[in-house]
Amino acid sequence: MRLARPSTRRDSDEQVVMIDNDSAPRILFHGENFLLEDLPVGTRVIYPKRPLAPLPNARAAIRYALNHPEEMEPLHALLTPGMKLTIAIDDISLPLPPMQRPDIRETVLEIVCEMLADHGVDDVHLIIATSLHRRMSEAEIRRMVGEKVFHAFWPDRLYNHDACDPDGMVTLGKTRHSEVVEMNRRAAESDLVIYVNLNLVPMDGGHKSVGVGLCGYESLKAHHTPKTIVASDSFMDPSNSALSSSVERIGRVAEKHVKVFHIETALNNRMFSGPADFLMKNEDNFTEGDRLKFQAMKWALDRTPRALRREVFMRVPAAYGLIAVHAGACEPVHEKILKRCFEQYAVEVHGQCDILISGIPYISPYNVNSTALNPLLVQVMALGYYFHMYRKRPLVRKGGVMIVTHPCTDAFDPKHHPSYIEFFNRLLPETSDAYTLERKYQDEFAYDPSYVELYRRGNAYHGAHPFYMWYWGQAGREWLGKVIVVGSDNVTVPKLLGWERADTLAEAIAMGRAFAGRSAEITMLHHPPILMTDVM
Repeated sequence: MRLARPSTRRDSDEQVVMIDNDSAPRILFHGENFLLEDLPVGTRVIYPKRPLAPLPNARAAIRYALNHPEEMEPLHALLTPGMKLTIAIDDISLPLPPMQRPDIRETVLEIVCEMLADHGVDDVHLIIATSLHRRMSEAEIRRMVGEKVFHAFWPDRLYNHDACDPDGMVTLGKTRHSEVVEMNRRAAESDLVIYVNLNLVPMDGGHKSVGVGLCGYESLKAHHTPKTIVASDSFMDPSNSALSSSVERIGRVAEKHVKVFHIETALNNRMFSGPADFLMKNEDNFTEGDRLKFQAMKWALDRTPRALRREVFMRVPAAYGLIAVHAGACEPVHEKILKRCFEQYAVEVHGQCDILISGIPYISPYNVNSTALNPLLVQVMALGYYFHMYRKRPLVRKGGVMIVTHPCTDAFDPKHHPSYIEFFNRLLPETSDAYTLERKYQDEFAYDPSYVELYRRGNAYHGAHPFYMWYWGQAGREWLGKVIVVGSDNVTVPKLLGWERADTLAEAIAMGRAFAGRSAEITMLHHPPILMTDVM
C-alpha cells in the first residue's frame, strides 16, 4: 500500500486536479471497503467542495423562518384552537449516512409542536412521508424525531404513511396531463399540513414533498417511468427534468385542495469527521497522520467480514450541519433552498470526458439499515445518481465509458427488498428492456397481495419499487457505450446488469481505452461526499 508523501502544493479550495507523476494514489469506495489506485497521468479528478459553514444557531434560524415565511402568513397566524393539523416528515432515506443527533427534523418538530401547544392545536398527527418506501421501524422513528416528540405522539398519532390503505387514501383529481393526484386522506382532510423536509440532493423537496411523499401507486406511476427518466436532462437539475415537471403539476393540484406550510432545510456535505475526516481531503494534501489512519483503516477492513464492515459504517453518523432553512409557500421556499444546495454541491468543470470513473459506497437512499447494497441498488447509484450528478450536460460524452468499483455481491435483504429478489432473478434474465418490464410486469408486482401485505405490515419496499430502480438507470444505459465494474466478486451480476467486469482499475481503463480510443480523456468523480458538476 502506497500513499505519496504530502505534496508541497498549497491546500486550496480548487476542486479540479490533474494527475501528474508526483500525485498520490486516489481512494475509491469499493462497497464497504476502499481501493487505493494510481491513475494515469492527465486524469482529471473532481473533488467535492469543502463543507459550507453551518448556521451558528439552528434553533434561532428555524424560529426566524417560521415567523418570516415566504409568501405566506407566519405559522403562528395560521393556527387556531380545534383545527385539524397534520405534520408530514421526510423519511429515513435521507441524509446518508444518518446525521449525528439531534437530527434536524427533531429540532424542527420540537419547535413546531411547542408552537402548536401554545395555540391550543391538539388534533395533530405526524406522518412519515414514505411514499412507496419501506415503513420505518419504531427505533428508527424514535432516533429521527427524538424522545420528546416520540413519547408525545407514538404510536396512534405518529406513524408511517400507507399508500396501499384503501380507506387511508383519497383521489383529488388529475392534472392537465391526466396524471392522477392521490393523497393521504388524513392530510387531505386537514385544515393545514406542515411539511418538514430535509434536502440532501436537488431532486428532493419542493412539490415532491407532498406530491410524492404522501401519494399512492397510481400517482407515482405517472412519472416514475423509463420515458420520463430519459426525458430528464438530469433529474438533479429540476429546471430541465421531466420528472420534476410532472411532480410540480401533481403538487400544484394537491395544494389547491389543502393548505401546506413547507419547512425546507439544507445540509452541508460534512459526511466524515473525527478519525475519518481525512476522507474529506485531496490525497495530495494528506499529512503523515492521515496516511497512517487510512492504512490502519484499510488493514482492519481487509480482515473484517463484510457484514461487520457494513455494520461499522452504518453505525457511524455524519456531522452534517444546517446551512439553510426556509418556510412558507412551496415554490419560493424551494427556490431558495436549491440555490443554497447548488452553492454546496456544484463544481464548474470545463469539457466532457470519454471515460468516467466512480467508486460506489456501501449506502444508498434505499438500503439504510439493510444487510446489503443489492445489485439493483448498485446499478441505481451508478447510472441513476452518479451519472445524473450534473447540470447543463452529462460529464461523460455520448457513447462514452463509465467505470465503477464495487464487489456487486449477489445479496439481497429479504426483509426490506423481497420484490427485488424476484425482479432480479426472474425478470432480468428474460429481458432488461425497461419499457417491456414496465408494460408487462409492473402492475403485476404492484398489486401482488403478498408484496402489498409486506409493504403494509412489514418493512418491505412496495412491489413496484425495483422497477423504479431499474428505470432510474435508463438514461445512463441509453447514453453510455459501455459500463465496466472493477472488483466484482462474481460474473453473474455484471452480466445481468449488462456490464463488463475487470479485476483491477488498470485493466478497466485499458478496456475503456480500447473502446473509446487510446487518447480518451479520463475523469474521476471523487465522492462521497456528494458533488455535482456544471459542465461548460
